[in-house]
Amino acid sequence: MKSRAAILRRFGGPWSIEEFELDPPRAGEVLLAMAAAGLCHSDEHIRLGHLAAPGAEAPPAPTIGGHEGSGVVVQVGDDVTDLAPGDHVVTSFVAVCGRCRWCASGMEYICDAGAGTMLPGMPTDGTFRHHDRDGRDLAHVSKIGAFAEHTVVAAASLVKVSPELPLLPAALLACAVPTGYGSAVYRAGVRGGDTVVVIGVGGIGTAAVQGARLRGAARILAVDPVAFKRESASTFGATHTASSAAEALGLITELTRGVMADAVVVSPAVITDGDVEDALRLTRKGGTCVLTAMSVQGTRTGLDPQDLALMNKNLCGTVFGSCNPRTDIGLLAGLYDAGRLRLEEMITRRYRLDDINEAYEDLARGELVRGVIDFGL
Repeated sequence: MKSRAAILRRFGGPWSIEEFELDPPRAGEVLLAMAAAGLCHSDEHIRLGHLAAPGAEAPPAPTIGGHEGSGVVVQVGDDVTDLAPGDHVVTSFVAVCGRCRWCASGMEYICDAGAGTMLPGMPTDGTFRHHDRDGRDLAHVSKIGAFAEHTVVAAASLVKVSPELPLLPAALLACAVPTGYGSAVYRAGVRGGDTVVVIGVGGIGTAAVQGARLRGAARILAVDPVAFKRESASTFGATHTASSAAEALGLITELTRGVMADAVVVSPAVITDGDVEDALRLTRKGGTCVLTAMSVQGTRTGLDPQDLALMNKNLCGTVFGSCNPRTDIGLLAGLYDAGRLRLEEMITRRYRLDDINEAYEDLARGELVRGVIDFGL
């Protein structure tokens, strides 16, 4: 069948909206009609080549973007028993095999199948289902390709959701919300009464603010240079805001009488070499600092080992907020259904697929908490 998608052909170039040819799903695969796709900054990192080998000018294969999405099952391949045409699904950029050591240990977010998410080809057999008009194979980001009207993905990268869950906000459950929520709740272990700092309050940071609020944090400080995002964070649970780490340092020192924050979540658009040191200054003795955002490949940071050792601080990373897709996407959907997790309010603006480059320009200007490609427009 023919469909349309946003395709990356060279690093630094714009997304190209093109018609492409899509093969039917094979064993273990599913054909989706996409309903919505979130505009995550990770796809911007990919477009700019931040995650590519140094000096590379183009991806190994032209690539369909997008990993945060929701859609409806159109067709299933052989051996797919838990999904059927008409089912509503949320994509998971971390595939879940259910059999590796990590899945068996309750850590689906570092599944061995998910570790190959940036490699081209289908995870089922290494071949391609997406092809451009010249017959050239197309990769698809995170084995998803959510910036396409239709895509074929492995069943292991999909989570079935209730048909009563609106598909537009459901797309945020594919990345932004579990990544931010889990960064605060699971990786940082926020508890009732805690003081929490969230650095960068776009989609992921806003979800971290909500996670801290849901866990009963007493103080939540949202740090962002963009006034619009600081104001927005206040509507999701932030009790204080600051425009920079330097301003946050003074404020947290005053609020905690020098104890500092129990948890710090670092989720700016890009982690730079000084961000980690700034975040650790905000972290109390025995506190936890979680690196959630991406950095440009090759970024290095200087740390003070004595500060980490003598102050007993925890510095850690997280992928997908250390959430398990099979259970936590449903958990978050339940919080939304109960009115405790706000999803629609996180969507600043909806766009047509053809307007994706304009959407990312809006993101770069700090005008969005989360932008969404709405395939119904």
